[in-house]
Amino acid sequence: MCGIVGYIGSQEASPILIEGLRTLEYRGYDSSGIAVFDHKLNMVKSKGRLINLEDKLKVEDLQGVLGIGHTRWATHGEPSDHNAHPHMNESGTIALVHNGIIENYISLKEELIEKGYRFISETDTEIAVQLIDLYYKEDNNLLEAVIAALHRIEGSFALAVVAEEEPDKIIATRKDSPLVLGIGDGENFIASDVPAILRHTRKVYFIEDYEIAVVTKDDIVIMDMDQKRIKREIFNVTWDIQAAEKAGYEHFMLKEIYEQPKVIRDTLTPRLPMDQDDVYLDGINLEKEVLEKITRIYVIACGTAYYSGLIGKELIEKYARIPVIAEVASEFRYKDPILDENTLMIVVSQSGETADTLAALRMAKKAGAHVLGVVNAVGSSISREADDVLYTWAGPEIAVASTKAYSAQLCAMYLISMKISLVLGKLSTEEFRELRAALYQLPSQVEHILENANLIEAMAKKHVNMKNVFYIGRGLDYAVAMEGALKIKEIAYLHAEPYPAGELKHGPIALIEEGSLLMGLLGQESLFDKTVSNIKEVKARGASIMAIAMEGNKEVEQVAEDVIYIPRTHWSLVPLLENIPQQLFAYYIAKNLGHDIDKPRNLAKSVTVE
Repeated sequence: MCGIVGYIGSQEASPILIEGLRTLEYRGYDSSGIAVFDHKLNMVKSKGRLINLEDKLKVEDLQGVLGIGHTRWATHGEPSDHNAHPHMNESGTIALVHNGIIENYISLKEELIEKGYRFISETDTEIAVQLIDLYYKEDNNLLEAVIAALHRIEGSFALAVVAEEEPDKIIATRKDSPLVLGIGDGENFIASDVPAILRHTRKVYFIEDYEIAVVTKDDIVIMDMDQKRIKREIFNVTWDIQAAEKAGYEHFMLKEIYEQPKVIRDTLTPRLPMDQDDVYLDGINLEKEVLEKITRIYVIACGTAYYSGLIGKELIEKYARIPVIAEVASEFRYKDPILDENTLMIVVSQSGETADTLAALRMAKKAGAHVLGVVNAVGSSISREADDVLYTWAGPEIAVASTKAYSAQLCAMYLISMKISLVLGKLSTEEFRELRAALYQLPSQVEHILENANLIEAMAKKHVNMKNVFYIGRGLDYAVAMEGALKIKEIAYLHAEPYPAGELKHGPIALIEEGSLLMGLLGQESLFDKTVSNIKEVKARGASIMAIAMEGNKEVEQVAEDVIYIPRTHWSLVPLLENIPQQLFAYYIAKNLGHDIDKPRNLAKSVTVE
């Protein structure tokens, strides 16, 4: 979840490190720091936003052409200057930055204390640098010391390590946390994610678990734990840095909301040609002989990606008639699920690095299941480890709260459910063409909703002082309600709860009072009347009512004070259109409350720890 940047070359390192860390702010952080070599290692760290670190650097200007930087999202120890990274050994001759969690840090710390080591932070990371120091004292070889420490460390990590006595190199390694190596001309880079180095190079290496990279200004050597050299193909990044800039929008989140028509087109059009009655999933192996053996499907994800998976579950079961279990990855991985060669697992992750989802993937593969990854990040861990990958092509999503990635994931779920159903002969040509035609209408329909954003902005101003907001819906509408409530929590910091509309009378209606807001989702027309009845029950108890419904269903105005209408579409595509107003509503509520919309408190974009 933290951001790592490293540089070695002939340019001043500090500005490159700060620029890279700024690009990684979307990952979430509460402190930052850099260490730069200039005859000795010098370090500056600061609690809070990156601007605090930059202010310190105006006073303590760090010169040098080798350095490492870090933005920290606190796990062990409060956000503070002394808990911020980099961490150094006691003599200040070795510096280290770390993303992940060292699970056995307590026993290692006790061992090191017995050997005379002292600790100044509350972090697990400081154990790593002191352990490397212990082994470095044996033979003054940084690579050997890092490898020796890796044999002792349990947990997840991406590490970048520099030593004062070896100022010609950075040692980098990873396990379960992302790390990218950037290839320059007389300079090389390390980063947690591609955007941090994209201004300098488009050529990168992705390293795998327990691989170690020795990065000098003229070379990058990748090896295994036995120091056997590994050949790795260069990956060329094709998207442009402008895709990760605001382009005149006030916030990245707003920009990404408005990018959704293009994202939907990019995800659907190449895979769903109008002149052929088929779905083309980038060569994915979902042939009839494979699918006929499948007895169950799991859809595994976290957060917003999980809510897209709930839609996928409903569609696959509806069209393909195969049992589907959708589950949160952090729960799934600690159960004893039924996994075998007759299982298809679909894992969904924007970053492709979500720790719990990646662990579930590995469980499934170990049991012989076939794993299909739905990811946005090319070259990510999930994209490399899954048997098949469907990329969503949403481009870089910088705001922590996911918007366009969710829409792209829904499109992926539509495509997957259609493909499986076609292959198994469960979806007729007539149904397929009807659904395809509706899918092609989605981009223009989203544009229509966005053209009326001012109406949603006005509703947000009206309801900005609400105490609580409850989202209700039935069927697919309930899955959308879950995503809507999450957005309000993430960026507006308001209490928001989603409920199946029929469950209100089983307890939650006790929470309704004056000052509460109910968001009723009525996109599923077969369930429209029942949901209206549930809304009436809440209205009678003093709540204000907003609703989202399809055009033409004017009856909702009898129970709702504010109604957002979405264009008419195929019933299965309603979730995508319903969610656009929810995104805008959450955005404008947060804006009116004055919150940091792109970097909400306590949250990180890529959750690479459990």
